[in-house]
Amino acid sequence: MTDHSKPSCLVVCSSHKEGVCAQSFIHAFTLTNSAFTLAIATPQGIPIDFVNVHETNRKWITDFRTKSYASPLKLESVDPSRFAALLIPSSPGAQFDLASHDTMMHVIRHFMNEKKPICAVGFGTVALAAGKLNNTGWCCEGYSLTGPSVYEMIQLKNFMTLPLVFEDFAKDNFASYTASIADGVHVVIDRHLITGQNSQSTLTAVQNLILACNAI
Repeated sequence: MTDHSKPSCLVVCSSHKEGVCAQSFIHAFTLTNSAFTLAIATPQGIPIDFVNVHETNRKWITDFRTKSYASPLKLESVDPSRFAALLIPSSPGAQFDLASHDTMMHVIRHFMNEKKPICAVGFGTVALAAGKLNNTGWCCEGYSLTGPSVYEMIQLKNFMTLPLVFEDFAKDNFASYTASIADGVHVVIDRHLITGQNSQSTLTAVQNLILACNAI
């Protein structure tokens, strides 16, 4: 049952086999579930593949999978105008599907144009790259933001095959990019755009998303 007293938040996750960071998703979902009416969407509505699942979070993930809301909507059929906020948890798979996804482009551009709160964390920030149109600039041009640093990305086993290095992309497309030490909590807030450098920044970033929505 939808609670109309709460703002609605669209949570977009990758459906690629590189997956979604379990701990980032748990923090994001747990914090937002009480503040928003949530809708989770992935490309083609494919169930989320969680990565970095370990003993301390395995039970939560198992329980989550039994819930009806764990079946994602098809991103391709989402109407962004129905949502007050957008949240993209850290998703290593975002490099391979969300960053170049046509519907993601329309979603990102809608939220940027309407100045509605966006929170993207860690590898989820790479999905913001979808907001670049071939003939025009990036919709995040001129914004201050963060995301995984080159140093953090070099640690990935598949670094050499990554289609996009977010730090370079952001700088090449005229955003103001900053980063802290690897795995350090670092969140940048510029107007309605909230970005977190890595999974460790999820709690702080999402708390600021809730504050931003409460302030509207």
